[in-house]
Amino acid sequence: MGRVDEELGDGSDERVQSVTEFTRRVKELLETNLRGGWVRGEVSNLRPQASGHVYFSLKDAGAQISAVMFRGDAARQTVKLRDGLQVVVYGGVSVYEARGQYQLIVRAVLEDGVGRLQQEFEALKRRLAEEGLFDAARKKALPAVPATIGFITSPTGAAVQDFIRILTRRGWRGRLIVLPSKVQGEGAAVEMAAMLRTAEELGIFDLLVIGRGGGSLEDLWAFNEEPLVRAVAGCRIPIISAVGHEIDVTLCDFAADVRAETPSGAAELISSRFIDAAERTRRAAEAMKDALERAVEAAGERLDHARSRLRLLSPEAQVERGFLRLDDLSGRLSLALRQAVQSKRQQLAVPAARLERSSPEFRVQGESQRLLALWKRLQAASPASVLNRGFAMVRDEQGKPVMRRADVKAEQRLDVVFGDGEVKVRAE
Repeated sequence: MGRVDEELGDGSDERVQSVTEFTRRVKELLETNLRGGWVRGEVSNLRPQASGHVYFSLKDAGAQISAVMFRGDAARQTVKLRDGLQVVVYGGVSVYEARGQYQLIVRAVLEDGVGRLQQEFEALKRRLAEEGLFDAARKKALPAVPATIGFITSPTGAAVQDFIRILTRRGWRGRLIVLPSKVQGEGAAVEMAAMLRTAEELGIFDLLVIGRGGGSLEDLWAFNEEPLVRAVAGCRIPIISAVGHEIDVTLCDFAADVRAETPSGAAELISSRFIDAAERTRRAAEAMKDALERAVEAAGERLDHARSRLRLLSPEAQVERGFLRLDDLSGRLSLALRQAVQSKRQQLAVPAARLERSSPEFRVQGESQRLLALWKRLQAASPASVLNRGFAMVRDEQGKPVMRRADVKAEQRLDVVFGDGEVKVRAE
C-alpha cells in the first residue's frame, strides 16, 4: 500500500477500493438509478432448479442478458418457459456480487410469440420438406453389421466418450473413426459438411454418425443450417443424426436416414443391431453344426448299410450262407425222416396189435391162463383142500361118504378121513 500511496500522491482525493467495495458501488448505482421495466426477448439456455428457481437468458439479435425468476414469482406464472419462446418480462436489474455479473430479476412473464430462431427453424423446415428433402423414399437402410463407422463430432466432447463407452460395454466389434469437427458456433455447419464430403471420398465407411451433446437452441443451431442439412440429405453413406437430448430436434434429424435421440441412443441402436446379428449368427452356427452332425450320422448309417450289403455280397459270405442253408436243409431232412418213420410206426402199431392178438401162441397163452385159473378153482374146491383146512370126511365101510347123522347106526364101523390120514372109529 505504501508504494501505491506514493504513486497516487499524498494530496489525492481518490482512495483505492477492493473488488468487493467497487462491485457493491456498481450494485447500488444500478439498483438505485435503474428502475424496473418491461423487456422483450427470446428465452434460451433455460435451467429450472430443484429449489424452484428458474435461470435463463433473454436475447435478441444484438445482445443477451442473464435472468433469474425466484421460486415465489415462478410459481405464480401461467406461461411455461421453454427455449426459443419469445416473451415480455417485467423485472429489475441486480448485481450478483460473487461473480460481478448483472442480471435481470424477473417478476412477471408474458408470452410474445415464437422466437426468431424458432421462426427460422420452422420456415426452413417447411421449405426443405416441400422440396422432398425429408421424404422417406430418400432414406437409406442402415447396414445390419457395419464394419467401419465414422462419427462426425467434437473429439473432446462428452458425446463421443459416451458413444465409445456404450459400444465397448455392449461388446460391439468393429472400427470407429472419429472425424473431428466444430459442432457449435460460426463455421461449425460448413466444417461438418466438409467432413461429410471427406468421409464419402475416403470410401471406407459403412455408416456415419453426426451429432453432439445437448444444449440450447442456439448451441445446436449449426445442425439447422441449410448447407449442412442438404449435405446430410445428399450423403451417399447411411447416416444417423444424434444431436442433443431426447427433447432436442434439429433439421439434420429430418434429413438423416435415422434419428437417434442422443449420441448414446445411436450407440445403443448400432450395438443392438450388432447383438441381434451376432445372436442370429450364433443360432445359425448351432443349426449348421446340428445339420452337419445329422448329415454325418446319416452318412455313417448309409456307409454301415453299404458295408453290410458288401459283406453279404462277398464270396465268403455266399459260401457261409451256402453252408448255413446246407445245414438247415440237412436238419430239415433228418426231422422229416424221423417224422416219417414215427408216422409209419404209428400206422403199423394197430395191425401188429391185432395180429398179435390173433396168433395161436397168444390164444394158447390165453387158454393156458384160463385153465390155470380153473385148476386153481378146482384145487380150492377139492376134498383134500377142504380137509387141509381142518375139516374131516366120514365114510362107511363101503367107502361111501356119510352125509347125515341119521345114516349112522349104532356099533357101525366108520372111517374118519383127515387131511393127514384116516382113523377107524365105531359109532356108539
